[in-house]
Amino acid sequence: MRRRDFIKGIVGSATAWPFAARAQQPERMRRIGFLTSIPENDSEGRSWIAALTRGLQELGWTEGRNVQIKYRFGEGDAVRMPNLAKELIAWKPDVVVAASPSAAAAIRQQSLSIPTVFVQVSDPVSAGFVTNLAHPEGNLTGFTSFEFSTGAKWLELIKESAPSVRRVLIVFDPANLTWGPYLRTIEAAAPSFGMQLTPAGVHDPAEIEGDIAEFAQKPNGAAIVLASPVTVKDREVIITAVARHGLPTVYPYRFFTVSGGFISYGVHLADLYKRTAGYVDRILNGAKPADLPVQNPTKYELVINLKTAKALGLTVSPSLLARADEVIE
Repeated sequence: MRRRDFIKGIVGSATAWPFAARAQQPERMRRIGFLTSIPENDSEGRSWIAALTRGLQELGWTEGRNVQIKYRFGEGDAVRMPNLAKELIAWKPDVVVAASPSAAAAIRQQSLSIPTVFVQVSDPVSAGFVTNLAHPEGNLTGFTSFEFSTGAKWLELIKESAPSVRRVLIVFDPANLTWGPYLRTIEAAAPSFGMQLTPAGVHDPAEIEGDIAEFAQKPNGAAIVLASPVTVKDREVIITAVARHGLPTVYPYRFFTVSGGFISYGVHLADLYKRTAGYVDRILNGAKPADLPVQNPTKYELVINLKTAKALGLTVSPSLLARADEVIE
């Protein structure tokens, strides 16, 4: 071999080694923070997380292989959220999923730079999370969970399923950021249905049971339960109390009806969380939240529990049953 070729071969091999070494390096582990206000042991909340992780897996993100997910649970207590958000931000995630209005508010309070995808937030503009839906113009974007016009739909369901009702108790959590707009929408629609409203802000099971018992002392009553960490956490208390007092009740999510509630109408949460995975994927691949428009729900579900209807002495009309996405017998 000629000396020139020998030296060339050595230089070529040496140059190739760094590239080969880089090619064999493992993919960098990405970090996703997940903050929610629900209790850690809530089975329904776990199903939402499962929908999110399934969506991530379908997009190539597998926990423990190329992504780490750190979870923090507020246990239905809004006061805990700022400290939990601080813990997640200190971990320096690549993106955070904020799964409630209080979670999104806590993350925004801690950081105006870490990309954040919120989910189950009704009005992100009024809450100050984004400047507008089409162009968020900040580090937050995500998926809304309701339109406020749904409040009128809940009243319509009460009127159709229990025509004798004239009084409606609105059960809500005062700490939740979105109860006001919902209540105003329901108040605006109430006269057209001949309904009188009684708002009941609740913080714990004792207030829930007390307000329901007091309201039920007069006849022709029903209830609407607004979504919040408190009403989700204490849903069994609510369902048991309204059943005890014979109040037909409309709920915002399917899992209330599966647990024994009368009627639910609201967004399909598993679908919403799976769609959230798409935005997380896009951010991990370089997209900025400001360039991702806030998206509204695309899939709603109406669920009726006929066993509960029978216990309330109600007969659900064939037309309402025909519109239901699911009937529990």
